[in-house]
Amino acid sequence: MSSVVTEVAALLKRRCSAGKRKPRFFKRRVKLKAKRRSKKAVGVKGEEGLIPLVKKYWVQRYDLFLRYDEGIKMDEEGWFSVTPEQIAVRHAARCGGGVVIDAFAGVGGNAIQFATMCHHVIAIDIDPRKVALAFENAKVYGVEERIDFIVGDFFQLAPSLKGNVVFLSPPWGGPAYMANETFTLDLLKPKNGYSLFQVAQSITPNVIMYLPRNVDLQQVEELSWLSSPPMKVEIEENMLHGRLKSITAYFGDIAF
Repeated sequence: MSSVVTEVAALLKRRCSAGKRKPRFFKRRVKLKAKRRSKKAVGVKGEEGLIPLVKKYWVQRYDLFLRYDEGIKMDEEGWFSVTPEQIAVRHAARCGGGVVIDAFAGVGGNAIQFATMCHHVIAIDIDPRKVALAFENAKVYGVEERIDFIVGDFFQLAPSLKGNVVFLSPPWGGPAYMANETFTLDLLKPKNGYSLFQVAQSITPNVIMYLPRNVDLQQVEELSWLSSPPMKVEIEENMLHGRLKSITAYFGDIAF
């Protein structure tokens, strides 16, 4: 484990031993109903030529983007990294307006929903191809004018960013993340979850983290101890089609 993670662990230990009151912690399960398209709309057109890994997610395309047939564009990684639309809607509804910084925007699933409900969005991704796809997808939903698309490294841009909420959906390492019985925060890319959270917290205390369903919840809760006094944290289990899909953690004023 990196020295940064070790230092954070030591900090948490000192704060716990100092007798500080534990932050308020909420956990809830949210059952989301994905909207269904008609049988005519969900035919196999467009499936030809897809690699097996992508085919698995292609059948879920209307969960990812309800308006997929209207011109949504994806790259290979986007198929297994984009947030399902109904979960992204939930994230946006919790922000309460203002300016949202999407630190790892990918093909734009979350940025689109933030733009629908919030004042403005700053969508960042280090991959110019993904930023181009996100822009095209935002046009499908008619919200491209409410999003600033930036090709860049969130960690380098952070000191100059201002916003009301930072949304973090960093790479989980692809579908192989489920090979771990418990997904620890040091497995997040491009930096461990502790470092990532501290950078986001330097912008605003209001942070949303979108995480794998097998994430170590104790580690997620411990992130709230990185501020003084410890902040509120709320953890949601996102259920889609009756199955646990992912975990969302809300920190700061946006936590209930």
